[in-house]
Amino acid sequence: MPDTRTLISGPISIVEYRCAAGPAQRPVAERHQAWSVSYVQRGSFGCRCLGVSLELVPGSVLLGRPGDEFTCTHEHHLGGDECLAVFLVPALVDEIARGRPWASGALPPLPELMVLGELARAAANGEADVGLDEAGLALASRLATLAGGLEHAPHRPSGRDRRRAVESALLIESRAAEPVDLAMLAAEAGLSPYHYLRMFSAALGVTPHQYLLRCRLRHAARLLAGEPRRAVTEVALDAGFADLSNFVRTFGRAAGVSPGRFRQRLGGRRP
Repeated sequence: MPDTRTLISGPISIVEYRCAAGPAQRPVAERHQAWSVSYVQRGSFGCRCLGVSLELVPGSVLLGRPGDEFTCTHEHHLGGDECLAVFLVPALVDEIARGRPWASGALPPLPELMVLGELARAAANGEADVGLDEAGLALASRLATLAGGLEHAPHRPSGRDRRRAVESALLIESRAAEPVDLAMLAAEAGLSPYHYLRMFSAALGVTPHQYLLRCRLRHAARLLAGEPRRAVTEVALDAGFADLSNFVRTFGRAAGVSPGRFRQRLGGRRP
């Protein structure tokens, strides 16, 4: 059995799978328990599903429909594999696929999906300013357009949508130091995560997670400038970052310098 690590859970759940199976491992039939889109990050493996044998390599995508049986095989593969799996509740799949959801199977490495798969990988590793739930939803949404032959028209926010987006942004700002996720913000706005993300991004030009990060960075910069004796670790926690390394990495990516260097440039060098 592969090692699994749940990164987030909710209407959009994301799980990291690491499998070390090789040719000596006997294949076992399994059944998809939920709608899923799994991006292959490393290694390779085979999959038998609905009478078709498939080979997956980095950049491939494995698709799951609840109830369908599948068997992963490793007779040609050494070194294991790693996947990032996005699971979605049925109501969310109905929205993004507009009644034409994907069938179980696989897609080869496609540029449209590989870019979003790598974005999700970066978000999972804290290397992007996009939320992991946002990246997972983007991957599933793009998959739905490709698998179902759909095209999503650009979202043009109405006056009501713009007002809701502004209200949500102010809510994010007021709670920036607290744990905030896409599902919670969508519920506050009375929308599904999919429609909320489209509405917010179209109205304000950034995703909710990007805005949240920028609120936290703004608060951190104020603390670094205004309280030169406060430790950088305290600044990170007070601004809403879960740990120091994530704060230093995010701040450095945004400001071009470390938090300590930023403070020194302001003349606030600590004794």
